Amino acid sequence: MTSILPRSTPSAHGIDAVGILDLLDALERAPGVETHSLMLLRHGHVVAEGWWAPYSPDRPHLLYSLSKSFTSTALGLAVAEGLVSLDDTVLSHFPDLDAEVTDPRARRIRVRHVAAMASGHLSDTIDAARAIDPDDLVRGFLMIPPDREPGSVFAYNQPCTFSVAAIIQKAAGMPLTEYLRPRLLDPLGIGEVGWLTDPRGLELGFSGLHATTDAVAGLGQLYLQRGRWEGEQLLPQAWVDEATRAHIENPDEPNPDWRQGYGFQFWMARHGYRGDGAYGQFCVVLPEADVVLAMTGQSEDMQAVLDAVWEHLLPAIDRATTTPDAECRLRDRLAAAALPSPPGGPVTSPQRTFAPGPQNAVPSITEVRVTPGPGSTALSIHQAGEEITVHAGVGAWHDADVVAAAGGEQKSGELAFDLVFVQTPHRLRIVCAASEDLFAARWVTEPLHPLALSDMRMPRG
Repeated sequence: MTSILPRSTPSAHGIDAVGILDLLDALERAPGVETHSLMLLRHGHVVAEGWWAPYSPDRPHLLYSLSKSFTSTALGLAVAEGLVSLDDTVLSHFPDLDAEVTDPRARRIRVRHVAAMASGHLSDTIDAARAIDPDDLVRGFLMIPPDREPGSVFAYNQPCTFSVAAIIQKAAGMPLTEYLRPRLLDPLGIGEVGWLTDPRGLELGFSGLHATTDAVAGLGQLYLQRGRWEGEQLLPQAWVDEATRAHIENPDEPNPDWRQGYGFQFWMARHGYRGDGAYGQFCVVLPEADVVLAMTGQSEDMQAVLDAVWEHLLPAIDRATTTPDAECRLRDRLAAAALPSPPGGPVTSPQRTFAPGPQNAVPSITEVRVTPGPGSTALSIHQAGEEITVHAGVGAWHDADVVAAAGGEQKSGELAFDLVFVQTPHRLRIVCAASEDLFAARWVTEPLHPLALSDMRMPRG
């Protein structure tokens, strides 16, 4: 992908580098915001990019609900190929459920309704649907009578997107990733991706896609170009226009950039439109400015991220005040971007084994063994009958393929370590008591998929 998207400078495309620097400052100051990557494109050129080590350009990142925009793209392709019609009922694609689904409103839910989060339900039905059928989420969803007429009300409802994904996979006879490979991923130069699956092996659609930041940037650029890529119409213009306009109003959403209406798996915003995912995964498209912004992170306050973009980046577009010094400072800052490593010195005690203490917030972790070593500390973590071992650097991240870790002995005598699962947004913090053989583990942000530590990575195969 990096060879396909050309590189340039902010000033060459009319963006003041000072505004990008101000954006970086604002993101660093904002409470609850942690940036992992940023790519800014204008006129189809990457004008600024950075990854906060231990995150890196070649690593996929769990996109959470930004996955939905890739599912929307698959739906647009399937509609163009005649595999699916937006006016099909969802039930028509699952005739084996016809006798069970008797509620008239449920029978009237159309593909266009689930694509727009307008199934008629007033809230997310995922827990209720899983309670009805843990294995078949479509069946569980259709067995829940909508509260209102389909198409009349918005609710951010995960089984809606799952139904879209299940319909495409059934109609195409293959997983979403396999369907998208020749139609989207290969033409855009997107390398390996992975998608979490349900108990039957269906890719989730509503979440679970792992892809690199430049894959997100490429998707945004494709939509900005109304489906055209290197002279070829990969995605129909009509689909781009339909997917990125409001199909349903959502005025009751609490944050301003989440109550501007909803398209086909895209949010309308105060400026442009976007796909986004939990904890700060963003694909922001600004057609009037010819700009795409792709970001990943571990941010609990996603509105703060967009507020910073609107306050600092937007005014920098077409502001002809960039100096060579500012561009050098921006380039150097992004090249050196890194998450601060947690404090701690070398562990001076011999190997110790710790049991869960009363403050442990991850009950599935039942034992932590700490083994000092030259230059790093080995942590052997027992969870649900498995053991994983990671090495924590002292004063710097010890970077492995899946986990980067750092920490050590504190002035208090406690042993404290941070484990960053670098193919996800998430960080696990483990603190071992100084005088007792007890530990407490907690997630800085709680993973939304109940995975074992050994599975906190992109699925393969």
